[in-house]
Parts: sequence; structure tokens; C-alpha cells
Amino acid sequence: MFAILADRTYRHLFLAQVVALLGTGLATVALGLLAYDLAGDKAAMVLGTVFTIKMVAYVGIAPIAGAFANRLDRRKLLMSLDMVRALAALCLPFVTEVWQVYGLIFLLQAASAAFTPTFQATIPDVLPDEDRYTRALSLSRLAYDIENILTPTLAALLLAMVSSGTLFVGTALGFAASAVLVMSVLLPRAQATEHRGVYDRTTRGIRIYLATPRLRGLLGLNLAVSSAGAMVLVNSVVLVRGQLGLGNSALAWAMFTYGAGSMVAALGLPRLLDRIPDRPVMVTGAWMMVAGLVGLALTVLTDGLTWPLLLTTWAIVGFGASAVQTPSGRLLRRSSHAEDRPALFAAQFALSHACWLICYPLSGWLMTVFALVPALSVLAALATGGIIAALRLWPSGDPVALDHHHDDLPPDHPHLRAHTVTHRHPIVIDDLHPHWPTGHGVIR
Repeated sequence: MFAILADRTYRHLFLAQVVALLGTGLATVALGLLAYDLAGDKAAMVLGTVFTIKMVAYVGIAPIAGAFANRLDRRKLLMSLDMVRALAALCLPFVTEVWQVYGLIFLLQAASAAFTPTFQATIPDVLPDEDRYTRALSLSRLAYDIENILTPTLAALLLAMVSSGTLFVGTALGFAASAVLVMSVLLPRAQATEHRGVYDRTTRGIRIYLATPRLRGLLGLNLAVSSAGAMVLVNSVVLVRGQLGLGNSALAWAMFTYGAGSMVAALGLPRLLDRIPDRPVMVTGAWMMVAGLVGLALTVLTDGLTWPLLLTTWAIVGFGASAVQTPSGRLLRRSSHAEDRPALFAAQFALSHACWLICYPLSGWLMTVFALVPALSVLAALATGGIIAALRLWPSGDPVALDHHHDDLPPDHPHLRAHTVTHRHPIVIDDLHPHWPTGHGVIR
């Protein structure tokens, strides 16, 4: 898996991702401390609003950014967005009002909503071979997991020597280093596209996404990941500190276990995906998350919550989440032409975060109002619904090439002159194939 780091362009992009993630992790810790300084006992409300602003920016900005990403120089765009994020982070230590935090967070997350899909859509062009790209996806997943493990430790070490506001300087340095690394390599040019209206460009990625069966299935699996993941990310502090009566270090260990489970999956997936198709791997990972939540609920009912039980469950959920998320880039790559890739990655970014936008507050509300077992049961049921939807929307087998014919094209159309009336080639939603072939192979 690590052999692909011999590619200089990908190596620099991977390092850019790592340093930016470390910076983002430091900002998460610093934001919690800043919220407490500004709002005291109402800090939770401030942080809840901050996370909502983050998700709204992701859902609203990403499709618009994806629509225009292929019309701009990728390297300059990514560098500019990194510098916007760095400047926003540098301003945060100087705020004196909560509304200023909200404004700067929206600016930072809007830049992230444009940066991340563009960055993700660039990797398949840097590594066009699917095997190498699969290993890049696992490395990317590994980078997220390492960040989850290292950032709390790094933040604790820094806070022993400097003030909390200095963590934002570390965030800015991370984004600045990312910009330097991006500028140090030449990136493939975005594929030229024909002129389209603003509405067409803005909605194109989502239209391709929702018209492709495997991606509609991916959306159901995204819901499963966000349902189980929200239980971990929102309620771990309540379970560790409140119900088990453990300290801050125990919370760090709980999150470490979740990340470790994800890392194990990310390390093993490349070889597994060489032998097994994406669908069964991803569906199995989703069922693992449901099994973890249901098993925890049943055990709590009979024996109560214990520390080893919580750690084991979080490791299972982390493993399952990684098994779903890591191969998703392969599905997006397979389902788009190069010129539509930024828009499609932006659609995945927006739609997956829309699932998180639903599950974050739902998880917290269920835990607060109904307690642990009902929260686990409802979130497991929601995840199960996502898996069932995926199984129905994403047919097994999922052939890349399909026999089909066009009722919507004249006989002398260049596409038909290049093929027989009924022909077979890989199907990707585009202007000639605006809909997936029906059961009779008809594109209307």
C-alpha cells in the first residue's frame, strides 16, 4: 500500500492532506476551549451551532464549488482555499463575540467544502490505475484515523506549554504547509467541458449521482455510517464521563479504539478488494456497525454498560465505517467521466454530510431524552433502513458495461454510427446517457 508514495505528486498531495488534517484537529480542540471562554455553561450550545454551520456549509457550498472546479487551475484553486482557511484560523484567537466565531467558522468551512471534493477528484487523475487508486483511498482513510488518534495527544502536549489560542496558530500552519505542498507539484489539468448554464453545472453532480444505481446505494450506506458514527462522536463523552464515571483520558481511549478499528480495516481493504467486489465488502461493513449497536443495547439491558464492552463496540463500529467509506471513491471514479468527476465528488461530499446533519442532532436528542438503549435502537434501525435501501437500489453484480439501445437518438447520430443499434459499453450518466438503461436495455 505504501509503495504508491514513490509517486512524487501523490506523495506531496498525501502529505498535504495529513498536515491539513492535523491542523483541523487542533482547531477542533481549540474551538471547544474558546467556546467555554466566551459562553461558559452555554458552550455546548455554541459548539452545537458551530457543527451545524459546518454541515450547512458543506451541504450548500460543495455542489456549487464542484460545478466550477473544472473551469479553474486546480493547483491555484487548492492553494488559494488553503490560504483562506489559514487566515480564518489566524483570526479566531482574537474574537471577542460568539457571532464572530460563527462568521469565521463559516468562512473556514466554506473553503473546506470547496477544497475537499476538488482534492479528492484530483487523485484519480494522478493515479489512473484502479489498483493504485484503491491503495490511495486506504491511505487517505488511514490519514483520517491517524489524525483522530494523534491530534488529542498533540493538543495536550501543546496546551502544557502554550495558551489554547496558540492551537489556532498550529491550525494555520497546517493549512499553509498544505498550500506549499500542493504548489510544489504539477497537477493534471481538469478536462475541458462544453459551456453549460449555472444551474446545469451546479446540479450536474447530484443528477449523475441520483441517476446511478450504485451511487444511490452508496447514499443508503452513507446514512448507515452517519447513524452509527453519530452515536460514537456525539455520545461517547456522556457514556464515558457520565455513565461510567471515568476521566478525560478514558474518553481519549474510547476515540482511539474507534479510530484503531477503522485503521485495521483501511490497512486490510486493498488486498480484500483485489479479490472481492465493492458491494459485498461495503454492505458487510454496514451490517457490522448495526450488529455493534444492537449488541451493545442488548448487553446493557441484561448486564449494564461496562468499559471493555464500550471499547469493543466502538472498535467494531470503526471497522465497519471504514469498510464502507474507503471503497466509495472507487464507485465515484467508475461512475463518471473525468470532466464530471469534481461535480460528482462534490455531490458525494454534500449528500453524505446531509446524512450527518440529520444524525448528529438526532443522536444527541435521543440520548438526552430517552437514554442509551433507545438511542442505540433507533440509530441501529435507521442504519438498517439505509442498508436495506442500498440493497434494493444497488443491484448485485453491478456490471460496468451493459447492453442497451437508444430510443432517443436518430439513426444517423454519431454515437450510433460508432456502434450497432444494440450495443455494449461501460455506462456512465452523461448527455448521451441521461438515464440508466431500463430492464430492456432502453435509454430514453
